[in-house]
Amino acid sequence: MILIPFLALLVGILLGTLVMNVPMSREWATYIAVASLAGIDTICGGLRSNLESKFHADIFITGFISNIVIAFFLAWLGDKIGINLFLVCALIFGSRIFTNLSLIRRFLLTKWQDARQKRREQAQQAQQQSQQGVKAT
Repeated sequence: MILIPFLALLVGILLGTLVMNVPMSREWATYIAVASLAGIDTICGGLRSNLESKFHADIFITGFISNIVIAFFLAWLGDKIGINLFLVCALIFGSRIFTNLSLIRRFLLTKWQDARQKRREQAQQAQQQSQQGVKAT
C-alpha cells in the first residue's frame, strides 16, 4: 500500500522525462521541484511509520496532498512577495527526508542485527542440545 505513491512518483518522473519532451518554464519548474520534495518527504515519512507499525492510509493520503499543495503555495507566495521561499522549502524538506531515511536505515539495520543474533542463539542452542544428546548415549 505504501509503495503505490512511490511507484506512481517514479512512473510520473519516467514518463515526464522520457515520453513527454515538453519544455517547462523556469517558474513552473521551481514549483514542481518543491512539490516533488514535499511528496518524497511524505513518502519517506509513510515508510518510516509503516516500519514502526503506526501507518494509517487516511493520514498518509491527506498528508501527501496537503504537503504538496502547501509547498507549491509557499513557493508561489515567495515569488509574488519577492522572497525566495523555494530555498527554505528545499532546506526543510531535504532535512526531513534525510532524517526519515536515517531512521529507516537504523530501524532496518537493528531489525537485521536482531534477526542475526536470534539465529546465532538458536544455532548455539541446537549445538548444545546435540552435545547433550551425544553425552547421554
